[in-house]
Amino acid sequence: MAKGSILLAAVCVVALNACSFAPVYKVPATAIPTSFKEAGPWQTARPADRIPRDGWWTMYHDPVLNALEARIASANPNVAAAIARHDEASAYLQEARAGLFPTIGAESDVSRQRQSDNRPLRGAGQPSTYTAANAELSVGFDLDLWGKIRNQVSAGQSKEQASADDLESLRLSLQATLASTYFELRGLDQRTKLLNDTLVAYQRALKLTTSRHKGGLASGLDVSRAQTQLSSARAAVDDTEASRALLEHAVATLTGTSASNFSLGADVDQDYLPAVPTGMPSSILQRRPDIAAAERRMAAANANIGVAKAAFYPDITLGLDAGYQSDTFSPWLAAPNEIWSVGPQLLFTIFDGGRHSAAVAASRAKLAENGARYKQTVLTAFQQVEDGLALLHHLGDESVNEDQALTASQRTLALATSRYMDGVVSYLDVVTAQTTELTAQIAALDLRTRQLKASVALIEALGGGWNDKPA
Repeated sequence: MAKGSILLAAVCVVALNACSFAPVYKVPATAIPTSFKEAGPWQTARPADRIPRDGWWTMYHDPVLNALEARIASANPNVAAAIARHDEASAYLQEARAGLFPTIGAESDVSRQRQSDNRPLRGAGQPSTYTAANAELSVGFDLDLWGKIRNQVSAGQSKEQASADDLESLRLSLQATLASTYFELRGLDQRTKLLNDTLVAYQRALKLTTSRHKGGLASGLDVSRAQTQLSSARAAVDDTEASRALLEHAVATLTGTSASNFSLGADVDQDYLPAVPTGMPSSILQRRPDIAAAERRMAAANANIGVAKAAFYPDITLGLDAGYQSDTFSPWLAAPNEIWSVGPQLLFTIFDGGRHSAAVAASRAKLAENGARYKQTVLTAFQQVEDGLALLHHLGDESVNEDQALTASQRTLALATSRYMDGVVSYLDVVTAQTTELTAQIAALDLRTRQLKASVALIEALGGGWNDKPA
């Protein structure tokens, strides 16, 4: 009968230990489109269309960019700070997990004491001064009947996972920022070359008009206009170099290098524009680290509701204290000096002025807040993907028209120069044609840079590289 009672008590303890007041966790339902609105057939992903998750920037076939991106993880201070935050979350998780195990402590003290001669209930034979030597070992274990500690551990796990996702999100953001900044800088390199080539052409034009003016074939106004064009082009070179310097400084900071000790040589080769496979819209929820972080924070808030609810119920701890107590040093650690106590301790709050109720309400509100943030993150993700697809699509169409405009402007300049040489038109027509051609050339270069930056933004919106393995 005694064995049956012990077994029943054990079953009850196990059953109670499985109790948890955390609500059943459910990810908020979010409407997911079946396809991207701005996606055309040319953007459909195939099984072979895999962008490396760690190294998606290699798609652009630029070894300099590859080397710069590799320094993000090792040298950028913001990444180091995010790693430290993740380590902090891991430490808090270990702290929470410690509550699942017994606490063992040891205490020893030796003192010389004197008791009052008039102490109440003092025995006649008790000495006024005596030695007290104590050595104790204590063991305490929280039964966690209501799941408070287990929910704290669950919340800690979710927060640790969220911090890991935050780290990945930061890395992706910095990688994308670096790539966009790099492409913008290379675009300015190409513009600088264009302007320098233009300076040569404008210098020849100025020499021509000056010669014609000396020969009485052109007016001083023509010379003045040619000089204006040349000076304006020189000013444009200076402005472009100033903008490039700022971008170079930004690249230095992103890669964890002092701007004073960093330089990036000019490169006018046109960057490769890759085709970015989008995959299915539903994959965004699994692949974007910011969405994963938002979902994990919901899970943590859900577990914290269980922690807050458990405060309404008694906190029961099993305790064991054992040791030795003596009034002499020898013998001290002997059987006659043994002391021990064992038993449960119950702590129950009878009245707290509504503090526990407020804590539950606050934890429910936090869950609602994190749920709303999750939905907003998902909506923003789809918007960013659609933005990237729309930009690539329409910039591609714009590029075709811009190329036609550039070809036409070059033909116009050739005709205007020829007619000016024949004395049919004034030099103003040549200046206008020169300005139009230069504007079209710069627009074509800028458009290429915008396409590259749009492709980077799309990859970032998709959550970085992707492969057959789940995120």
